[in-house]
Amino acid sequence: MSHPPRPTPSRETTRAVERGAGELSTLAAQRMEENLGWYRRLSAEERSQVGLVAQAGISQFISWLRHDEDHAPSAISIFANAPQELTRSVSLRQTLDLVRTVVDVVESRVESLAGRGDEQVLRESVLRFSREIAFAAAEVYAGAAEARGAWDARLEALVVDAVLRGEADDSMQSRATALGWGDVAHVTFVVGSTPVTDGGPAAAVDTLRRAVQHHGFEALAIVQRSRLIAIIGGTEEATSVVTRVADCFGSGHVVVGPTVPHLFAAGRSARAALSGLSAAAAWPGAPRVVEADALLPERALAGDQPARRLLIDRIHRPLGRSTQTPLLETATAYLESGGAL
Repeated sequence: MSHPPRPTPSRETTRAVERGAGELSTLAAQRMEENLGWYRRLSAEERSQVGLVAQAGISQFISWLRHDEDHAPSAISIFANAPQELTRSVSLRQTLDLVRTVVDVVESRVESLAGRGDEQVLRESVLRFSREIAFAAAEVYAGAAEARGAWDARLEALVVDAVLRGEADDSMQSRATALGWGDVAHVTFVVGSTPVTDGGPAAAVDTLRRAVQHHGFEALAIVQRSRLIAIIGGTEEATSVVTRVADCFGSGHVVVGPTVPHLFAAGRSARAALSGLSAAAAWPGAPRVVEADALLPERALAGDQPARRLLIDRIHRPLGRSTQTPLLETATAYLESGGAL
């Protein structure tokens, strides 16, 4: 079923709108400066970019008026001159404020722009155009969000991979800063198995990240083969947080590495957690969520040299002090007798 053609104003009205394009753009900029607080807070460069979008919108409106066919206005031509980064500093809601401002400006000049009898047609054309552009703007922002999400996922994978390899260099710092992790403190590496989900690895990562953020903390997450890996930031009680989101992991143990001051030191937490995951099966009574430091004996027996050094520093040396000689002798006898006194 074909739709009736949209009513179009006379050529006289269209030419009048075209002649007034410069004035309309100036008025729109003034109106935004007066009424939109977020616009005043933008940098000079960003205001210039928003102004270009407003001018392009008016130009597209004029082009749309010239055509008799019922075609939708093009959002691409309106946003073409604006960099993608503008979608970070100007939200969709603010873009709709911009559209409303331009519409209000054009509507305020309808009486002086429209030829005799064209007033209502011009008003309806402005409203229809603004509706189409609002939908088009939503599509532009959705596309930008999708592209940004894919790029952020790539950065996230690179940061976690750098932590795994122990490559805490400037490039990792730059990528972490782009993800908002430049100043995140109290960082913990967590590893478990990947759950089986309908959405695959991407869904598992997204579910885990959202669950951690729901509790008020930051999370980077990736799937590496059969392992679901997370770096949790902003808390010194990581084990408590992981216990609350343990269902986001697959079956088996979820090992929590030691908390370190910042992302640059997260390699140490990663090595401990990965070693703990490999050794966890040697402790039949281990809880599902277990700290890597609770697995020091199992890790040491599996050949983990840092675990051996920690056992010596934390247990053997304190027991070797003269004041602890009876306790050391008791412990030695207990172990040599197979756990019986």
